[in-house]
This record gives sequence, C-alpha cells and structure tokens, in this order.
Amino acid sequence: MRRSVILAIALLTALSLAIPVGAITKGGAPDNNEHPYVGLMVAKDADGNPLWRCSGSMITPTVYVTAGHCVEAPAASATIWFEEDVESLGVDANDPNSYPNGGPTTHDGSVHPHPNYDPNAFFLFDLGVVVLDEPVTLSHYASLPDEGVVDSIGHGRKTATVEAVGYGLQNANKNHTVALRQRMKADLFIVNRTGVAGLKQIFGFFPGSGSFLVSGDAANGGTCFGDSGGPMLLGDSDVIIGVNSFGLNANCAGVGGAYRIDQTDDLDFISSLMS
Repeated sequence: MRRSVILAIALLTALSLAIPVGAITKGGAPDNNEHPYVGLMVAKDADGNPLWRCSGSMITPTVYVTAGHCVEAPAASATIWFEEDVESLGVDANDPNSYPNGGPTTHDGSVHPHPNYDPNAFFLFDLGVVVLDEPVTLSHYASLPDEGVVDSIGHGRKTATVEAVGYGLQNANKNHTVALRQRMKADLFIVNRTGVAGLKQIFGFFPGSGSFLVSGDAANGGTCFGDSGGPMLLGDSDVIIGVNSFGLNANCAGVGGAYRIDQTDDLDFISSLMS
C-alpha cells in the first residue's frame, strides 16, 4: 500500500529498521475459508477518500482488531471486506461500489488507535480497533488471549508455532511485486519474544516486550507490505496473540514483527470497545 511505502522510507531514514507490514509471502497458502473473521480494511479520511489498506480480525460481530498504524490520523473511518478473494470482485477507484471504495457486502466502522499509540514510534503500542456501525454475522470469530500467554510459550518451531493470516503482497523486491488482495495464511514460529534486538543499538534499550519476532522463509512463508494488522494466531487456534506490525527490511525477507495483545493495557483497551 502507498502509505506503507511512505512510512517505510521515513522509518528507514530514522531507524534503519521497523517497517509497517503484514500479508503473506511465497511459501504461504490460500486460506480456504479457515479464518472467515479475517477481513481486508481500507482506511478513509473524513471525506470518505481511501487512504491505505490493512488486515484485521473480528472478535465479536462489531469489533475488528488491527494494528495501530492502520487506524492512525488522518484515518476517520474504515470499510471492510470479508471475501477471501477481494481481487475477484474488481478494482475500480472511480466506482463507489467497487474496491477500494465499498460495495454491497462491505461493512463500515469508526477507528480507534490504542490510547498510547504514537505514530513516531508506532511499534510501541501498535494496536487499533474498528467498531462496525452494524454487526456482521460470520460462522465464527477470533478470540482474545489470556493475559501474558506469550511469556509462557517459549520460542522455536517445536514449541511456539503461530499462524499468520492476511491479504496483500505475496512477493516484494525491486524486480517483482505481487499484490492480489487474497486472504492467505502461513505457519510460522516465534523467534524472539523479548523485544526487537536491532532497536537496542539505536535507542540504547529494548522497546519493552510489546513485540515479538516471527520466522519468515521461502518454504513456509512470512509477512510483507500491504496488510498490517492481520492476526498472529496461537498454533492452530483462533486465539490472537499478536497483530502483524513491522518488518526489518524492504524485501520482506527473513523475520517479521508482531505486536503482542496479551498485555493488560491492550486487553483493557479492546474490552472497553466491546458492547
């Protein structure tokens, strides 16, 4: 998405790291309707103009959990699609009933970033919520984690597997970019849950334990530009332990980063918007 590219340039200049991302790269697989609660959102400004796209998860018929940088200003609202293949619906920026504007099956809502979210350090509290104007009925929904569960699951492919789900780029390099707006999934594992080590060299401290790193490779897939906010699910469950947040390079290669939502302030923030 254009916004991610702009943010990537700014952040690379300031941090040399931490690029907002999401989606599933080569090595992942079509979702096959395993996660119908994961939807593709387009953020809109106060005049209803499309800004950027992200992924996220419905945890109730009205509450959609995504990344904080997906709902930051100037976003004033969001429109969400739940079709697995949004691309097949057609893309026409001049048609009010087509992606990225809307359509007969879309759902609109208000946007809410985490109260401590700061766009200049988005990765510290990278959590956001969209509250739908009207409820959406799905076969099932995602669920919130127990507090602190990430601390108990260790790391490594055998003990800390997660499933990433999202729409968008399947490949990104200077010669080839694929963005099909299809819901994809990938089985990954937690590499590091103590923070983002690279940022310590810049700031002199870890930015808390609010983030964890996940694997990414050509065999199993990984995360990439275009659809931040998609869930990191615990094992093969529907429990969200984090949202896709950032990458460490512009080629979507290697590890990716997720913002964990099993912390007290995050759970309280989400719960405050559940009716």
